[in-house]
Amino acid sequence: MLEAMNKTYDAIIVGAGPAGLTAATYLRRFHRDVLVIHNNDSRAEWIPESNNCPGFPQGVTGTQLLARMKCQAEAFDTPFIEGTVERLEKTDTAFNVIIEHGTYNASRVILATGMKDRLPEVTWVEDAVAKHAMRLCSICDAYEASDQRIGVYGRLTDIASHGTFLRSYSAHVHLIPSDADDVDHPKVEEAREAGVHVHRFGGELGFDGESCFWRNDEGQTFTFHTVYPFMGSITTAQLAADIGAELTDTKEMLVDKNQMTTVDGLYAIGDVVSGLNQISVAVGQAAVASCHLHNALPRKLREEQPGRA
Repeated sequence: MLEAMNKTYDAIIVGAGPAGLTAATYLRRFHRDVLVIHNNDSRAEWIPESNNCPGFPQGVTGTQLLARMKCQAEAFDTPFIEGTVERLEKTDTAFNVIIEHGTYNASRVILATGMKDRLPEVTWVEDAVAKHAMRLCSICDAYEASDQRIGVYGRLTDIASHGTFLRSYSAHVHLIPSDADDVDHPKVEEAREAGVHVHRFGGELGFDGESCFWRNDEGQTFTFHTVYPFMGSITTAQLAADIGAELTDTKEMLVDKNQMTTVDGLYAIGDVVSGLNQISVAVGQAAVASCHLHNALPRKLREEQPGRA
């Protein structure tokens, strides 16, 4: 660890989800000296089964996918350090990446820190997700909920468009408001016109061990095959903002076509970037950023390796 803190890497990758692991594999195959710092908390771990991830026609769990991608990165001698990045510093020639037990230096940094979904503050969330009673990404898995009873939970004006989107999958879509909101908002009216049932505010979201349900203040209970919570997300975009990177209006990192932020040498890939939060998108962003980063650094001419010519 001391040796790692006393050197300057070509790049430090923060995060070991699909984006970070792909970037690590690319950069090591470019013979770049990289370090991956991660907190062992990828959003992909919440995926019970993905059926739109290329190359897995029978589906793959998030933990299986991460294990395979990490194994691939490790095959090219990628070093990993577990820790949470507390802040970044930029000098004239490098970046300092500060975690709880030390500081690591690199010419370039790739932020692949992802995001965390804000979920209902109840004890049963993980069990419900594991049972597919609660799902986190309608683009990823709404197909599996086709023609089922689907609930959408959150602030009414935020979830209305999600309800309209899900009407393409089922005739039985319900909006469940988490607080009092504008019931006459145009997006809510559009959802009603599409045949989405809009519940009144007031009641309890629960889980019986198999299914999620909504029990309103009048004592009526509605049971769903699956519920999508849309309550926003938490990101580490502030790490970049603190050293001058611009953020979007929704507090996501603003990047150019090469995935570089407005801070020279600082890249951002995956769910922390504004756009479509999908594994395939994150992997593509990692490839773009890694290739640009490699070409932007000084060339490392390969020395002759004994017995290889």
